[in-house]
Amino acid sequence: MQTNEFRAYAHKFVDWMADYFENIEQYPVKSQVNPGQIFNQLPDNPPETGESMDDIMDDFRQVILPGITHWQSPNFFAYFPANSSYPSVLAEMLTATLGTQCMIWETSPAAAELEEKMMNWLIKMLGLPDHLEGVIQDAASTATLAAILTAREKYSNYKINQSGFTGNSRLKVYCSSETHSSIEKAVKIAGFGRENLVKIEVDSEFKMQADQLAEKIKKDIDEGNKPVCVVATMGTTSTTAIDPLREIGEVCKKYNVWLHVDAAYAGTALILPEYRWMLEGIENVDSFVFNPHKWMFTNFDCSAYFIKDKEALIKTLEILPEYLKTRSRGGVNDYRDWGIPLGRRFRALKLWFVIRSFGISGLQEKIRYHVSLAQKLHKIIENDTSFEIMAPVPLNTVCFRYRPQQIKNREEINRLNEILLTQINKTGKLYLTHTKLHGNYVIRIVTAQTNVQEDHIVKAWDIIKETANGLID
Repeated sequence: MQTNEFRAYAHKFVDWMADYFENIEQYPVKSQVNPGQIFNQLPDNPPETGESMDDIMDDFRQVILPGITHWQSPNFFAYFPANSSYPSVLAEMLTATLGTQCMIWETSPAAAELEEKMMNWLIKMLGLPDHLEGVIQDAASTATLAAILTAREKYSNYKINQSGFTGNSRLKVYCSSETHSSIEKAVKIAGFGRENLVKIEVDSEFKMQADQLAEKIKKDIDEGNKPVCVVATMGTTSTTAIDPLREIGEVCKKYNVWLHVDAAYAGTALILPEYRWMLEGIENVDSFVFNPHKWMFTNFDCSAYFIKDKEALIKTLEILPEYLKTRSRGGVNDYRDWGIPLGRRFRALKLWFVIRSFGISGLQEKIRYHVSLAQKLHKIIENDTSFEIMAPVPLNTVCFRYRPQQIKNREEINRLNEILLTQINKTGKLYLTHTKLHGNYVIRIVTAQTNVQEDHIVKAWDIIKETANGLID
């Protein structure tokens, strides 16, 4: 392809992108294809000669689009969002054009220095302590793994990196029973072993119980085990419960245990002064992560990881082959030493575009609006005798279930809600997901998609009600 062809197709693609955003509600939110349907439409062998971009784009429309679940639809209420926005998309286009590999300062000084500045901006925007330093990771899962590895090495005086696990000491990591699955995965990857992840029971609001944490840690110490790391959650995946940071931090301080905070989704709410209460006790936190790619309208992937002791992180993860030695080393941030992969995308650019385009006040307005939509929906469900709220709603995730008054059996209620969710998602008009709380099948609705409006919430509730009414004769 020559430059003139690239220019022409680029214009066509941008027109398609703009049309897509304008007409996104015409697509079924959740893809309606069956397993194998896309795969079987694709040829078994690659083409011998190049094909035209027109043909490729036609196949994109006819084969690929039907298999896409439209995360940017305002009728997407599932999981947590992977949000986008116009300024973020524009920045991604520039990032793709530049094609930079930002592993060290010298491979693109602007990328490294913009990343450092963006992390400083986020510290101020969220009200985090200014002794923290930040780096952009690809996902919270990676950031949490980096935290657990750093805690492991700091505890062992960096001997495990050198010699591997030796001796009979069993290193322990702690989290709540509501903590994200990435913590268990990180514990396995870091070599602790799944059986050395201690899950602490939650209270009636699904928050970690700090007194139970203290008891477990003391018991482990008495038995000769070594507590290394606690992972607290600010906004659990199922219900957005907020673990009590101050109480957990005091326990960690007492026993000299690393405290990592997973605020992947809810961290964005810290932009609002009225949610800074979630940070009470932050002074005892060693590391903290949140994802602008969830609720700050920045395309995936962009995860902001902050750490108190950056030297411990670097000492844990750095490795210096001859071909990566540079004269600038030591005087600049070579961010490949701050994370697991060597290769790094220019993620700071889209974050810069988003923050500058929205401004702090624009971000605050969006986030407050999303919270207000959930609170309105919460009241609607609370006042409907056929439905039941199943968890507190501190932010903008509403957990509920259908519970006809004539049905008392839990298994039947669970079965009914599973059928309800399946039928709703089959309509293609909205997309919801579920969780299990104390053995109850619960439907979640998250009001956080970038462009969601009140009329989308009203329409969603009408569909839920109509579908539920059709389940009972």
